[in-house]
Amino acid sequence: MTDATASRDPGGVGVGVGLPYLADAASRTDLEDWGALEEATGPEMSTAGITMWKNEDTEAESGIWQCTPGPSRWELETNEFVHVLAGSMTVTEDGSLPVKLEAGDTVMFAVGWKGTWHIHETLRKLYVIF
Repeated sequence: MTDATASRDPGGVGVGVGLPYLADAASRTDLEDWGALEEATGPEMSTAGITMWKNEDTEAESGIWQCTPGPSRWELETNEFVHVLAGSMTVTEDGSLPVKLEAGDTVMFAVGWKGTWHIHETLRKLYVIF
């Protein structure tokens, strides 16, 4: 058996032996401008990110998402797994108590989740939508 190791490209996105990965997700500076957040309910919120992997047949995807502070309203049509890399936000599901999420926290939003996100400081997250 041979030990095959892909070279680590510090700016890598999907670099390797058929294995999608993101190098240094928490500190990357090459995020793409994804424009204003449509779900914002107050002042304009700017988003950026990198799509690491996407399945065109199912629309499942994963990557990094970053957003500037402000309030927003969400009604999810997919499941979303989130791991917060930086920043903080308070999420409040309709009819439930608020939950503050900070760097290091992980959360799962199930399809049909409805509520608000209030981003307190620029948020960076890893996400998987499925």
